[in-house]
Amino acid sequence: MRRLAVLALTLALVGCATITKGTTQTIAIDTPGVPGAQCTIQTPSGPRVVSTTPGNVTLDKGSAALPITCTKACYVMGSSMIPSNTESMAAGNIIFGGVIGLGVDAATGAMNKYPDMVTVAMTPDPACGSSRQPRRRRPQNDQSD
Repeated sequence: MRRLAVLALTLALVGCATITKGTTQTIAIDTPGVPGAQCTIQTPSGPRVVSTTPGNVTLDKGSAALPITCTKACYVMGSSMIPSNTESMAAGNIIFGGVIGLGVDAATGAMNKYPDMVTVAMTPDPACGSSRQPRRRRPQNDQSD
C-alpha cells in the first residue's frame, strides 16, 4: 500500500508544470539587421526592458499575449505581440495531477509558455537624414592680378 501511495505521488508530481517547468521563462529578443535597439515588453507586473538587442529577458509566465515595442535612432519603432501558448505538461497534469494540479498550474501561469525567441522587425526612418541642411560650398576667392 505504501509503494502504491509513493508511486501515485510521483506520477502526480511529474505532471505538474509548476514543479517541472517553473513559473518564469527566459526569452531571447532580436531585431534582425538592427543590433543595439532597446525593447520594452508590457507585462501585468509592469514594463520589462531589454536595453540592447540581441538580448534576453526573464518573464513571469501567463496566459496573456504581451505587447513589445523596440526603438533605435533613425529607425521606425517596431512592435509585435509575444503570444502565450499552453505548455505540453498541462496534458500530463490533467491525467496525473487532476483538478488540483491543473488549478495550481493555471494560478501560477506554469501551464503557459512563451516562444523561446521573439523577433521584432524594424525599418530605417527615411526622414532621419532629411533634417540635415546640405553643406554649402564656400565661394572661391577670385584673385586675379
